[in-house]
Amino acid sequence: MCTAFVSIDPGSAVPVLLLSVRDEYTDRRWLHPGRYWPDQPDVVGGLDLDAGGTWLAVAPSSGLGVEPVAACLLNGFGHTADPHQRFSRGGLPLIAISGQPIASDRLERYDPFHLLIARPSGVHVVSWNGSSVEDTELPAGLTVILNDGLEGQAGSGACPPHIRTTMNARLAYFRARLQAVARPEPAAGPAEDAWGEWLPIARGDGLPPDNPAALIRRLESPSGRVWGSVSLSMVALSHEHVRYDFGTVPDSDSSPRIVLVAV
Repeated sequence: MCTAFVSIDPGSAVPVLLLSVRDEYTDRRWLHPGRYWPDQPDVVGGLDLDAGGTWLAVAPSSGLGVEPVAACLLNGFGHTADPHQRFSRGGLPLIAISGQPIASDRLERYDPFHLLIARPSGVHVVSWNGSSVEDTELPAGLTVILNDGLEGQAGSGACPPHIRTTMNARLAYFRARLQAVARPEPAAGPAEDAWGEWLPIARGDGLPPDNPAALIRRLESPSGRVWGSVSLSMVALSHEHVRYDFGTVPDSDSSPRIVLVAV
């Protein structure tokens, strides 16, 4: 149940803030953010070793009026692609960050997704449910994107009721918490200074991982396979710079350790 929180304030020195939590089976193999794509040497993102793509990627400003950009992928609900022709959704952030459009004539080869594309000048979300596509420009303020779309309002019949309940609990709790504190304007320095009151909230705000509203989750199936939050990304986009803080969720506790990624 991945979740992305996007705060847009056009009048701020840092117009766009992105907080993204990746939920996945903990045995899925991946690498910490780095530069893994020779044809896109400036792009930084985590690498999914099973499919070769990424769930979130950022690229710095290249000058000459080119803004920094971030792209974040969430799985969606809906009609799945033909398994014999399916493309990995992990390639979508790399396409988006290159500035290329998502080819509409190839969408049927992807399982449902929500692809957030953020620049300091604006943020939009491309959503594909397996049969139709929507491209939505986000307004100023705080927007939450979940597996069931913007504000969890896609209304997909494929979303199990217990998942919808959990998503709504997470949305309501963390929207209220983020809006109750000062919006940061991250610059240089330690994450604690850069992100201020957002940082302890992003780390889970003290909720236990089995709380329905928990941002940092951990569930063990009867077979012993563990699903839960594996990483946390915090991205700040100004017109000239991008700051990317990344945290992993260790097996021993539920508090992500945050490090600044060189971009």
